[in-house]
Amino acid sequence: MTNQSTGQVTAAGAGSSSLMDWLAKPWAGVAGLFVFYIGLLVVFAILSPWFFNFNNLMTIASNIAFIGLMAATQTPLIIAGGLDLSVAAIAGLAGVVIALLNGAGIDIWVATVVALALGAAIGAVNGVLVTKVGINPLIATLGMMSVIEGMALVLTGGLTQPLFVPDFNVLGSGRLAGIPIPALFMLAVFLVTGWMLMRSPFGRFVYATGGNAEAARLVGVPVDRTRIILYAFSGFSGALSGVILAAMLGASAPTVASASLLTVIAAVILGGTSLLGGRGSLVGTLIAVFILGTLNNALVLLAVSSFWQKVTTGVVLLLAVGLDQLRTRALGD
Repeated sequence: MTNQSTGQVTAAGAGSSSLMDWLAKPWAGVAGLFVFYIGLLVVFAILSPWFFNFNNLMTIASNIAFIGLMAATQTPLIIAGGLDLSVAAIAGLAGVVIALLNGAGIDIWVATVVALALGAAIGAVNGVLVTKVGINPLIATLGMMSVIEGMALVLTGGLTQPLFVPDFNVLGSGRLAGIPIPALFMLAVFLVTGWMLMRSPFGRFVYATGGNAEAARLVGVPVDRTRIILYAFSGFSGALSGVILAAMLGASAPTVASASLLTVIAAVILGGTSLLGGRGSLVGTLIAVFILGTLNNALVLLAVSSFWQKVTTGVVLLLAVGLDQLRTRALGD
């Protein structure tokens, strides 16, 4: 009896150990996500005859672009030990600024540049609050999110602002070689961010800062400057998302992207980036963005209530955090 019990415990321990060993492999998360995504495509192609066609796949790519833009820059920020909860609010404010400036007679492209610069500046302020003032990133960016959303509501009176400018709207609805322009913007930001992380000295600063900030300082890594730049980059991507959304919708609303914040965070964590910093995968983030976008698209095609879509996002976020904890334990072992 004792031997049988011992054997069962040993087998269970071996199974758990095997899972932890697999999770500890650097490619495990990305490989698992890719296989899961292929499985999703197959399942939804079977369930809906309208799912697996070029136009629908391009619709998915277009609809997830603004999420991907924010997730791409949120990834290195979280790797470096930061967090930006104001990025979606910046997207809403950027669209509002463009609409109001254009309505006042300012050229649409000048208004767009102003909005992008404002987004980067707000991000830099977040960075200063975190690094120089010493406010916790969660509190600093949560407070900034409230300030930004409040400003956008004050400027507009809570009303949606029309923004019908054909040359501008093509950024959200046009295609180049059959590929939606928003998706091209998203891929460009992922490529630039990927090059920065993997090929530049700044990328090494990012990982060192997130791994052990004090040790990084001792070897000469500019920890504070690195984080401020990443926060500014995050703010810029939020504003760029707002530009894409305003161009796509032909209007700007103060809180147009606010509901997408959880999806952005879920994509980053599901993609393999640790909330504790020091570890992350931009490729994983990109796959996770497509997974979440595909889920939403398929649920719409299958006539599933939008309420259940929110439930799905919450479940995915919880699973992502759970997987992050398992990966952390596996690497710790």
